[in-house]
Amino acid sequence: MTTTKIGIIGDYNPEYPLHPATTAAVQHAAAALVETIEATWLATDQPHRYEEFHGFWCSPGSPYKDLDGALRAIRYARENHVPFLGTCGGFQHAVLEYARNVMGLRDAAHAEYDPYASRLFVTRLSCSLVGKTMAVSMEPGSKAAAACRGAETSEAFYCNFGLNPDYQDQLQAAGLQITGRDQNREARIAELPSHPYFVATLFVPQARSAPGTPHPLIVEFCRAAVLCRQGQTELARSSPRPIWPR
Repeated sequence: MTTTKIGIIGDYNPEYPLHPATTAAVQHAAAALVETIEATWLATDQPHRYEEFHGFWCSPGSPYKDLDGALRAIRYARENHVPFLGTCGGFQHAVLEYARNVMGLRDAAHAEYDPYASRLFVTRLSCSLVGKTMAVSMEPGSKAAAACRGAETSEAFYCNFGLNPDYQDQLQAAGLQITGRDQNREARIAELPSHPYFVATLFVPQARSAPGTPHPLIVEFCRAAVLCRQGQTELARSSPRPIWPR
């Protein structure tokens, strides 16, 4: 069976529970899809051959060793239409990458790295969500709602930072849609509708994943990666042109 390759953006720490849980969640989804999927951690401070992967998952665990390294990988996935999932820190860095490279806000900053920056696009939450489980309402027609088969989901959070509410409308106007919100209407899921699969969640779906009961958002991400790999294979047989929509 052909292997689908997923790159996990982050600096792996076996002592941080969400890191082993992320790797395991990929295998839970692979079993549900009856596919062979290989997950490889991509340290942010090391160079990587991004073209070898069929999907990218930006993991929790920031601050990363190299902020720019994480943003480069996210940008590659976004610009090359490679399936992308960001969770917790992955959500924060996905919106930061979009702010800098699509919205043109080159000075957009993350408060975890530079709390005194002039344009804090990602800020400390007014109340820490570490260890909390909260309801998230999803927009009808969104990829998140379709995957979860409903308008609301209850999810685990492990974060202290999120999208600055002052930029929420501006981000949406620029094309990155907020499709999931908490009871205070603050952003908890973001999607790029023009992309095959670009979903970022401030919560950590891998915390709810288990053998036999994979999280639906992770299953759909892995399904998109399999389709990416299949598309690459078919096009590679017939054409020397780029093997995935650019």
